[in-house]
Amino acid sequence: MKVTILLICSCLAWEGLGKPQFPDQEKDPLFWNTWAQRTLKNALTLQKLNQNTAKNLILFLGDGMGIPTVTAARILKGQLSRQSGEETQLEMDKFPYVALSKTYNTNAQVADSAGTATAYLCGVKANEGTVGVSAAAVRSQCNTTQGNEVTSILRWAKEAGKSVGIVTTTRVNHATPSAAYAHCVDRDWYSDGEMPAEAVEAGCKDIARQLFENIPNIDVIMGGGRKYMFPKNQSDVEYPGEKKHFGTRIDRRNLVEEWNNRMKNKNANYVWNKKELLSLNPNSVDYLLGLFEPGDLPYDLERNNETDPSLTEMVEVAIKILKKNPSGFYLLVEGGRIDHGHHDGKAKQALHEAVEMDRAIGHAGLMTSIYDTMTVVTADHSHMFNFGGYTPRGNTIFGLAPILSDVDQKPFTAILYGNGPGFKVVNGLRENVSTLDYEENNYKAQSAVPLSMETHGGEDVAVFAKGPMAHLLHGVHEQNYIPHVMAYAACIGQNRDHCMSSSGASSLSAALPSLTALLTLIRLLC
Repeated sequence: MKVTILLICSCLAWEGLGKPQFPDQEKDPLFWNTWAQRTLKNALTLQKLNQNTAKNLILFLGDGMGIPTVTAARILKGQLSRQSGEETQLEMDKFPYVALSKTYNTNAQVADSAGTATAYLCGVKANEGTVGVSAAAVRSQCNTTQGNEVTSILRWAKEAGKSVGIVTTTRVNHATPSAAYAHCVDRDWYSDGEMPAEAVEAGCKDIARQLFENIPNIDVIMGGGRKYMFPKNQSDVEYPGEKKHFGTRIDRRNLVEEWNNRMKNKNANYVWNKKELLSLNPNSVDYLLGLFEPGDLPYDLERNNETDPSLTEMVEVAIKILKKNPSGFYLLVEGGRIDHGHHDGKAKQALHEAVEMDRAIGHAGLMTSIYDTMTVVTADHSHMFNFGGYTPRGNTIFGLAPILSDVDQKPFTAILYGNGPGFKVVNGLRENVSTLDYEENNYKAQSAVPLSMETHGGEDVAVFAKGPMAHLLHGVHEQNYIPHVMAYAACIGQNRDHCMSSSGASSLSAALPSLTALLTLIRLLC
């Protein structure tokens, strides 16, 4: 009886909120019919496929940005603009082609960021924890590296004469960006200071070193990870008194100094804060190394707007530098801390990271053209994150569901995790979240299973695409299909034959009038 009363009261409270929180125009069927017809007309235009050659390629990777995260970020974006949120469009929502990507690793049903990065950057599926090597390589076994290296689309683009760049909110030698340039059997070998001595002695290279040695002239590199570039115990320029930020390199090498020396005659700049970055004139910079933190960049909600650049600001500078190349560019952009927010059970941090990445996507769109730029937005994997509970329209995405549990008679937030650090029991019962500030930036949403760190999810993730050949991303695909499509669109890597034949046909077509005129002249002379 008590449970029934509680449920009735909670439902009455929901009904008592007043008029539905949606615009009056939505009551009119004409509103929905007009919207649908407009969408239909736009869809019909997609029959005219964009089969141009992609001069530029941009891949936006939302680390851990599963479909529930995309939906929740959409609502948050709208609510930040004082709308109810559900009807809002993310920039990626506007992309005309959408596919699903199967994210499993060769040895894992639920993937990690290293094996997946190898798939969507190098075009082959791989074991979890390994980057830039095939599935024949075994995690942490140095002697399985040689002969199993695989190259990435970033290298294919560089070899084709394009400028290339990496922008991330994590360390530049973290799992996602490292697969673009490194061949490493352990994603955690950030510097030689994190490697077992036997691996170093056997000749395996740490990831930071590979960043500068494998593809020595990457045009733009921006993110965190300063400490892995400097000798062990060398103090950090920004946090000189904090030992946790000191250099980690046992080999005593200063990779930043080496980069500066090697690039001194090439219009190259090294920067470590926002002021230095934004003071650059991109027209006079050909190579840029920006390392803005010893480790990962701060969450966007905690970012110092004076010293730390946003993802959007980094993307803007990167494109300005890269687009100067008449042959075009390839740019990898990672919203890497979406993943970290979810692992911590901090949904608010994760979703604000996703909204910032969407802002960067929109800005990149303004700086490029769909006629010659293929842009793909996807995720490496999902998370054990979701939201539900029959929340009413416009309910704050971080708010409570409108009903109480009919089991323990306590309220619950709409956002919940399947597992993670948000599990908490008080006096043998589930914690009463109404006594907490569940909209605080670092609130850890409740989880069903206690873990110190929440895990990835195993479901498919979305792939959004626009620009030349974007229609080739459709249906359900293996994740390693993505770089093959992008390479095909740009005529790089393995996918050049169709472009060469097309180019040859064009050349012949252009030559025919001249050839005809020449034959006519010969006939007249003879």
